[in-house]
Amino acid sequence: MSALTRGISRGVPAALLLSCAWAQAANLNFLKDTPISYMRPADRQALNRAAQQALDTKKDGETLEWSNEGTGNPVAIKGTVTPRDTVKHESETCRKVTLTAVAKGQTQSWTPTACKAGSGEWRIKKQ
Repeated sequence: MSALTRGISRGVPAALLLSCAWAQAANLNFLKDTPISYMRPADRQALNRAAQQALDTKKDGETLEWSNEGTGNPVAIKGTVTPRDTVKHESETCRKVTLTAVAKGQTQSWTPTACKAGSGEWRIKKQ
């Protein structure tokens, strides 16, 4: 399993947040100078932890704030995680989740659907 595949399989934002190297390799220059371009692996892990926590503990519409404080990144990144539209079907629970990141005056947001079965981790639902 490649490092990218392992990263994507670990949690919610991992499937959303591209590394700068990958973005440049794919010629996605429109991501330059956006919060995602400043994120390091430890920042993505902080966002993933916040997303898992919000999805597990927050009601629809409630927001959890997160930051990259303590990750070692000199660029301050902060944001919010807001779950909504919870749907339960048999043993699976799915929720839309709005993730925001703010860095150097720029804001980015994503709204994927995350699902989990039983007591497992939340995973991005493939569209």
